[in-house]
Amino acid sequence: MARVKQILAVAQAELGVAESPANSNNVKYNTWFYGKAVSGAAYPWCMAFVQWVFNQAGMKLPYLTASCSALLSWYQKNQPASVVQSPQLGDIVIYNFGHTGIVESAESGTITAIEGNTSPSSAGSQSNGGMVCRRTRSTSLITAYIRPDFDLEEEILDISKLTDAEILQLANRIQDVLGKQAVSDTLAPELAEAKALGITDGTKPNALCTRAQAAVIALRASKREV
Repeated sequence: MARVKQILAVAQAELGVAESPANSNNVKYNTWFYGKAVSGAAYPWCMAFVQWVFNQAGMKLPYLTASCSALLSWYQKNQPASVVQSPQLGDIVIYNFGHTGIVESAESGTITAIEGNTSPSSAGSQSNGGMVCRRTRSTSLITAYIRPDFDLEEEILDISKLTDAEILQLANRIQDVLGKQAVSDTLAPELAEAKALGITDGTKPNALCTRAQAAVIALRASKREV
């Protein structure tokens, strides 16, 4: 839930941001997405806004796209359990008119979302209005909701909750993975020489070295130089 609040806080702070000049699609979310300033009809930015918000909140979406339908298709194929029909806070809503936003609240028959590239009222374009706005819409306009795995993301990132035993288990796992990595061609000849001299046994060559291990290696090397 902490991650959801963070995502909504990032989105809420953007309310009122508009493209400049009007009808140009020149906006910071597109600049971030494309890596340069862009403008023109080929660059609608409602999904770029959603991608930017999740990235700013430290939860990069697993598929980078500026297309609402493409993101939905990716989740339907790769993480179908994340495509749901009932909304929760922080969900990515996909509308049936080619538009998207982030769910802020839900009521019976309506949802309120923070949306990029829309209009502040029904008077303007709803999918190309040029502004970040809070909009309440009928659920009849919704194709689906995408629910990223917020809990998993928080579990991975919040290592402060791990016990000492869990930290040691994680460290051992990291050592196992690193140890299986191949030695570079540059280091291989000297590693073979060090192994021949008894400085190292050569196992798990890319595993991390503790201070005690480094001290013993240095001691062994100094004794051989005497």
